[in-house]
Amino acid sequence: MLGEVYCAPLPWPLGHRRKTKETMNTRRYEAFYIVAASHTDAQVQQIADKFKGVVESQGGTVEHAGKWDKRKLAFEINGHKEGNYIMMHFEAPAAAPYELNRQMRNDDTIIRHRVFLREN
Repeated sequence: MLGEVYCAPLPWPLGHRRKTKETMNTRRYEAFYIVAASHTDAQVQQIADKFKGVVESQGGTVEHAGKWDKRKLAFEINGHKEGNYIMMHFEAPAAAPYELNRQMRNDDTIIRHRVFLREN
């Protein structure tokens, strides 16, 4: 028809506010990892501070990072029967957990690690 104008559909629904760099939301995460029981409390805190720095370098904020408990493992992992459990709660952009995961995977002091998305 004559006089009709075609408008391409919007990439986001009407009424939805498009996120810009300034309004991007961060998400809340929980990192849980195990280091060897042979480490002292000072060494464990130093390891926790190292990974706290990784999150902060990615633009995140750490609510808590420190030793949770020293426990016997459910099964032997690489010759370790006990481990120091460390828990870290943080809020960060989506890239931070990926970088944290990569750094933990490459660190020989970490026996096991896991990063969870926390629900509000």
